Amino acid sequence: MQISWPRILLVEDDETLGFLLQEFLSSREFEVDWAKDGVEGLHFYNRAQYDLCLLDVMMPALDGFTVAELLRERQPALPIIFLTAKSMHADVVRGFKAGADDYIKKPVNEEELVVRIQAVLKRAGNATEPGLAEDRTAFQIGRYLFNHEKLCLQFGGEMKPLTEMEAGLLKLLCQCRGQLVHREFVLQKMWGRNDFLARKSMDVFISRLRKYLAKDTRIKIVNVHGSGFVLEVEE
Repeated sequence: MQISWPRILLVEDDETLGFLLQEFLSSREFEVDWAKDGVEGLHFYNRAQYDLCLLDVMMPALDGFTVAELLRERQPALPIIFLTAKSMHADVVRGFKAGADDYIKKPVNEEELVVRIQAVLKRAGNATEPGLAEDRTAFQIGRYLFNHEKLCLQFGGEMKPLTEMEAGLLKLLCQCRGQLVHREFVLQKMWGRNDFLARKSMDVFISRLRKYLAKDTRIKIVNVHGSGFVLEVEE
């Protein structure tokens, strides 16, 4: 019986990184085609079918954002992960607007990359919900410690009690940290419906969480217009 491995299009102009990623991913049972710029990446895409695309952002001729937008026009459901040294929030937001399913900052940890690829591929097979991290009660968010079971958010010696809805929403964001959580998924998961009042209520709760987390400026709950939210914590 022939085994079908997930096929990945890697678009990376750094010769050393591109070679290393292709070799590593191939050793982990992925079939990898490596294009060295955006134009070549589109040529590869036109010749084959891919399960996922890994895109560098800063490339000659066509940057990763442009390539992602072009791929999304042709295949809206194609999973895309950006690999980039750019870490500004505006770049992260632009990446998700361009259609990214995940955003990995360089230098790339190969084991983490494999886990993220597997999570994105799993979500692509079940688009109704994001790939949630393992269920647990405590999360470190920058300088905050969040305990979902105890409904509290701790910053130093200060304790902030949370409502069940606030704690549930924050836990969902923590489980999907660094990933886009679609508004529709949040609404169905937390409110059980998607109507005007639920959407307004969700926005109020997001604003509350931003206020609660404001003492650590490295933490952002980014609103990707028309799509959803991303919980970011700068290292």
